[in-house]
Amino acid sequence: MSCFACTDAPDRLSEQLRHGTGGFIEERRAIAGLSLFSTGMMGLIGLYQLGIVKKLPLNADRVNASAEAYSHLSMPDAWLGLISYAVTGALAAAGPIDRWRTAPALPLALAGKVAADTAIAAKLTTDEWTKHKALCFWCLLSAGATVAMLPLVWKEASAAVKTLLGSP
Repeated sequence: MSCFACTDAPDRLSEQLRHGTGGFIEERRAIAGLSLFSTGMMGLIGLYQLGIVKKLPLNADRVNASAEAYSHLSMPDAWLGLISYAVTGALAAAGPIDRWRTAPALPLALAGKVAADTAIAAKLTTDEWTKHKALCFWCLLSAGATVAMLPLVWKEASAAVKTLLGSP
């Protein structure tokens, strides 16, 4: 029986997430931390794009004040990035320590989200250079953290696929 069917599920989940080991929890913690880091970078850029912070050094103006940075949903793009990275972190945090067995959709969703995040980060980094002839330091930090998440998702996602296929 899954721990989510038990009445003590929140207590067990708390214990597993905070103190558990094995079962890919270390990778999930790393992904959550990298997501939070990227959320912070997007928050800093978002403050600049809203005019709360007047200047960010290291090519932020050329990239983050461009028309392209304001062309999605009539808002600064860093705010969309902030939301996106928060979702990635939430997917890393969701579910019990053995979620590849009990909720295999969660690790697969996380793997898909991290793959999409990585593709978007690569495209935006390429656009920075090709369209603006500049690379934003803050954006590069976030993109680096995003790429670092990619190898962290595959073992748990592979275990989830095996669960779904009924393989040992």
